[in-house]
Amino acid sequence: MISVLGSVWALLLGTFLIMLGNGMQFTLIGLRGDIEGFSTGALAIITSGYYIGFLSGARVTPVLIRRVGHVRVFAALGSFMSAGLIALPLATEVWAWTPLRLLIGFCMSGVYVAAESWLNHAATNDTRGKILSAYMIAQTLGVIGAQALLTLGDAATSALFIAASILVSLSFGPILLSVSPTPAVTVTRAMSLKELFGHAPLGTVGTFLLGGIYATQSGMGAVFGTQIGLSTPQIALFVAMLFAGALFLQYPIGWLSDIMDRRKLIFGAAALGAAACAFGLMTEGRSDMLLLAAFFAGGVTTPLYSLFLAYTNDDLPPDDMPAASGGLVFVFGIGAIAGPLLCGWAMQMFGPQGFWVILTGTFAGISAYALYRMTQRPRVKDQDTDSYLTVLPTTSLVAVEAATSWAVEQAESEQEGDHRERAQTGL
Repeated sequence: MISVLGSVWALLLGTFLIMLGNGMQFTLIGLRGDIEGFSTGALAIITSGYYIGFLSGARVTPVLIRRVGHVRVFAALGSFMSAGLIALPLATEVWAWTPLRLLIGFCMSGVYVAAESWLNHAATNDTRGKILSAYMIAQTLGVIGAQALLTLGDAATSALFIAASILVSLSFGPILLSVSPTPAVTVTRAMSLKELFGHAPLGTVGTFLLGGIYATQSGMGAVFGTQIGLSTPQIALFVAMLFAGALFLQYPIGWLSDIMDRRKLIFGAAALGAAACAFGLMTEGRSDMLLLAAFFAGGVTTPLYSLFLAYTNDDLPPDDMPAASGGLVFVFGIGAIAGPLLCGWAMQMFGPQGFWVILTGTFAGISAYALYRMTQRPRVKDQDTDSYLTVLPTTSLVAVEAATSWAVEQAESEQEGDHRERAQTGL
C-alpha cells in the first residue's frame, strides 16, 4: 500500500489542500452570511449556485481539456477559484455571492475532472481500488480538517477567506510539479433520464433525493447552526461530524453491500438517516445531541451514493454502466441544486428546525421508495452483483467511471476464482 501511495502522494496532498480551502468556504458562507444579515432564502440560493456551477463544470471541462490540455485547464481554473474565494468578503451582497459561488463550483468541478484524470492515469488495474480509496479519504479528511481551521479566525473579517484562497493556491504546487500531461479526458455520454429510470428506478429516484440531502447538509448545516445560536467552534464541529460519520460507516455498509440485498441495505441506511434527523429535530439545540444526529445523518449519506451506483450497475451489462453512471451524476447534481432551495423555504416557514424536517422527509422518501421497489422486482443474485467501492458525491464522472470499471473487474475476478475453486473441488 505504501508503494502504491508513493506514486500518487502529490496528487493526494494537493487534493487534501484543495478540500481544506473548499471545505472552509462552505461553512464560511453560512457564518458570514448570518453576520451580514442574509435571509435563509438568500443563503439557499447562494448554496444552489455552487451546484449549478459544479454541474456545468462537469460538462464543459472535458471539452476544454481536449482543446488546451490538462495543465492549462487545471492552472486556469485554480486561479479563478482562488480569486473567487478572495472576492467573497470584498462584495458581501447576494447579487455578488451567487455568481461567485457559481464560479467557484464550476472551477471546483473542473479541478476534480483534471486531477482525477491524472489519478486514474497513474493507476493500474491492480492499484486502482487502493488509489481511489486513498483519494476519497484525502477528500473527507480535508473537509473535516477545514472545520478545525475555522476556529482560528473570525468570519467577520477577510482572514479566513484569504486563508482558504491560499490553501487552494498552494494545492496546485505539488500536483503541477509532479504530473505529466495525460491523454485528453474522455467522458461517456450520459444515459437519458427516461432510459435510466427504465433500467434503474430506485437508483434514479434515490440519487436525485440524495443529491438534495447532501447539498442541504454541506451547504445549509452552518446556516442552521447560526440560527439556533451555536458558536463558531460548535458549528465547525457540527459540520465536521456530518463528514466524519461517513469515514466510520462507509466500510461496514460497504461490507454489508456485498453480502445482502442492496435494496434492503438502502432501505435500512435511509431509515437510519431519517431516524437520526428526527432525533436532531428533538434535540432542542443541545450541541452534544446534535453531534450524534449529525454523525449518523451524514454517515449514511455518502455510503448511500455508492450503494445507488453499485445497485444500478447490478442490472446493466458492462457496456452500459459508464453511461448509466453519467446519468446518475447528472441526476445527483439536479437534486443538489433543488435541495438547498427547498430547505431554505422550509427554514423560512418553520424556523431553523426546517433543516431537520426536510432531511427527515427526504431520507424517509428514499426508504419508502426502496421498500416499494422490493415488491416490484426480484433480488439480483449475489454472483451477478459488482463489487462495492467508496465514491464521494463530490467526485467527477472520471472517478465514478474508474470506480465502476474497477468494480466490474473485481466482480469478474471473484467469479473466475469461484469457477476455478468449484472445478478443483470437482476433481
